[in-house]
Amino acid sequence: MTAPEVELHRVWRQVFGRAAEPAFQSLTTRLREPTRRYHTATHVLWVVRHVDALAAAANDTATERVDVPALRVAALYHDAIYDPRSATNEHDSALLARSVLAELGWTPTRIELVETLIEATAGHIGTDEPHLAIMLDADLAILGADPAEYQAYVNGVRAEYAHVDAAGWRTGRAAVLRHFLGLTAIYRTPTMRVARERRAQANLTAELAALGEA
Repeated sequence: MTAPEVELHRVWRQVFGRAAEPAFQSLTTRLREPTRRYHTATHVLWVVRHVDALAAAANDTATERVDVPALRVAALYHDAIYDPRSATNEHDSALLARSVLAELGWTPTRIELVETLIEATAGHIGTDEPHLAIMLDADLAILGADPAEYQAYVNGVRAEYAHVDAAGWRTGRAAVLRHFLGLTAIYRTPTMRVARERRAQANLTAELAALGEA
């Protein structure tokens, strides 16, 4: 296993114990698909790490605690199925998670929460509901990374969309950037707003200018 997979395996065992090894092996096989350049085990690991940090911050201050295992599973599975040509990746990933969790005996309520969290990453519609805010902010943490790390993310996504020509990429990517820049705030949790909002705004603005679409 790669270093990110080793850490993901540790998280997996913390959630499921040792009874679900085949499901983990199936997940990591998916994350190794050669078409992936950004949506790899490394990305999933970073989302899990941010979920853990944001959930801990939320549980330190909230009166109602968030379901950390459900958040971790949603992070693990949110890109389990990833085909840049498909419009149903998040939905398909949610269905896969549902199947695995049902086999492992999770309750319908918790399975539904995991599905909702994964599906929400399709449009990243902002919400202050604690679980959704944590999940979406963790998935979007890369937007507020340092410029070099942000550029590596952009390069990875562009490689995944190699089937899209230059004009199509500029148009589509610019629409995504304008969507986020048009929001009152990119991040929904206080922690991420303080830590990454300004950097994210700067990164997106710079990329939009580089595309010639500013």
